[in-house]
Amino acid sequence: MSALQWLLALIVVAFERLTRRRSRQGENGGGKQGGGSDGGESGRIVPAGTPQRSAENFVLAFLAVATMFAAGFIAVYTVFGAHLMPNELLGICMGGALLCIGGALTVVAKRLVVTEEIEDDYPEPHPKEQEEVLQIVHESGSRITRKRLLLGAGGVTGTALGLAALTTVASLGPIWDTGPLDYTPWRRGRRLVDEAGHPLLAADISHETFYTAFPEGADPEQIGSPLVVVRLDPWLLRLPPGRANWAPDGIVAYSKICTHAGCAVALYRKPLEPLLEPSPALVCPCHYSTFDPYNGAKVIFGPAGRPLPQLPLMIDAAGGLRAAGNYSGRVGPAWWNVRESPT
Repeated sequence: MSALQWLLALIVVAFERLTRRRSRQGENGGGKQGGGSDGGESGRIVPAGTPQRSAENFVLAFLAVATMFAAGFIAVYTVFGAHLMPNELLGICMGGALLCIGGALTVVAKRLVVTEEIEDDYPEPHPKEQEEVLQIVHESGSRITRKRLLLGAGGVTGTALGLAALTTVASLGPIWDTGPLDYTPWRRGRRLVDEAGHPLLAADISHETFYTAFPEGADPEQIGSPLVVVRLDPWLLRLPPGRANWAPDGIVAYSKICTHAGCAVALYRKPLEPLLEPSPALVCPCHYSTFDPYNGAKVIFGPAGRPLPQLPLMIDAAGGLRAAGNYSGRVGPAWWNVRESPT
């Protein structure tokens, strides 16, 4: 029998007291089903097993560790919040809980349940065989000496695991503090640098070329750090009102974080078919959200719900690119804009 079958058997054992009462009533009425009136081992289908206290201790230990892993999942989710969620740690907690539960079931199946194999198929109808199956389930737990404790531990572990699963529902609504999502390291005068930390010069930005930039001296891993930088024809720019000075010499910079699901905008599409692709575009390769860099990164295709936030640029006396301010909007997926209360 599989571990799942033995788990069901363990649950059935919870009704042992009721079953024993019925068995005693049957004995008083003329002997146990299938076995004489002596009430001894001749009435058993499954041979009695010796108590296995050490195996029970292993099961309790597995369930205790599983409960701690499940509680750890809830703690990690609560402490870090939705915007700093360490997925690896969450995976370790949930995986550890499931692994320990599997270990507990394995010990129950291998050490605590007396095995009885029946190879013949049941006839139809088979009321007698059904009664024998109930008797087998009841008698298979003869090695278990602390049924209530084991069932209670299993209930606690199951409850903790269920609460851990329900914790993730919090991500569906504006429960966590989303303030840190508003922070970006960009400030007026901060220099744009490449992946190696070298300053980007306006003269080095070529047409039809895709560049990735970061704020000098800031953490490049922050959600608001990475930029996409491209040089466009200045006379073709159609930036929103108030951004006329945001693209010196036709150089524009937008957040690299897609506004659909937070993936990285990593492609720069060059028009090969003028009728289908009239102008260059920024593309997120994950779900193919496509943005028009000429028109403030407006969405022209795909599931993204809003444009990429634009960073205003300026060129310093040495020809280096610097930020002229902060983004035009909030960085990240559109669902990050859901708030607990309007502001």
